[in-house]
Amino acid sequence: MNLFTTIKGSLMESFFPSGWDLNKIDRCASVSPQEALNREAHWNDGFQPIPCTSLEQFDTFMGHEIALLIKQTRDRGEKLALILPVGPMGMYKWTVYFLKAWNVSASHVSGFNMDEWSDAEGNTLPASNPGAFQYAMENSFYNQLGDLTVPEAQRNFATKENLPTYGEKIAKLKSEGAKLAVVYGIGRVFHIAFWEPHFAGEYATEAEWRSDTHRIAAKLHPLTIEQNAITSFKSRTTLVPCYANTIGPGLFLQADYAIGGADGALGRGMMWQGMSLLTTLRYGPDPWVPSSYMPTIPGKLFFLGELAGPLEPELN
Repeated sequence: MNLFTTIKGSLMESFFPSGWDLNKIDRCASVSPQEALNREAHWNDGFQPIPCTSLEQFDTFMGHEIALLIKQTRDRGEKLALILPVGPMGMYKWTVYFLKAWNVSASHVSGFNMDEWSDAEGNTLPASNPGAFQYAMENSFYNQLGDLTVPEAQRNFATKENLPTYGEKIAKLKSEGAKLAVVYGIGRVFHIAFWEPHFAGEYATEAEWRSDTHRIAAKLHPLTIEQNAITSFKSRTTLVPCYANTIGPGLFLQADYAIGGADGALGRGMMWQGMSLLTTLRYGPDPWVPSSYMPTIPGKLFFLGELAGPLEPELN
């Protein structure tokens, strides 16, 4: 007896996004760690998944990749539009470390926070609130760079006033020769930023879905809320907002380069991100699985090796 034999008539029938192919997701999650790294036909030739042996290695590798991108664009005399997450976060201390060690300024970078918690009207926490993503980014990255930092006028946060301007700002930067890169994590329900899978049901075509640049007060899936209760709110579900302002595929799928991270292992054999990682790698592009598009973009996806499985039940 498993999910497929018990779901009919249960609450789970309406709980999962209606466009999910659960059998296909399970096939993605059933591969061996070796099979997980086999190249798929839909992967970009420049896409590479990179397993890491520890969280420390993961943070260092990912931070180095971001710092190297900033250095390389500066060396080429290019501007860089950089879409940034607050989760994962451990890589930022290493991005700062390498930029300081190389004495590389990020003054050519324009930063765009990909999302922010909100209420049902899209109002966000003040920047001084420790729970705000802006607070996290300022204190974990921008302020740590000192004189090498991204100028304040080039930092963008996902408020309901500023988020709708992202598309125009990024288009202008690209018209001036800037490269666009996105740094991302993968959600429990395969979201990128807070672009949730159930949004796909609101679009008549994939082209319409792909063109949408943002959403104010996006309604979050219950599994997203519970994921964040576990990872950010010490299990206290009642503190997690049900809405967020977020970029959409009309921005993150424009990226020239993507740097991804999956570090969702909890210790003692527990994890929340194994199925999310393997589905991202193997499902194939589908609006109901937003992260499935990320392997179609040149870049690297760093992940803790244990997330690649085998994803089998514990015997004890």
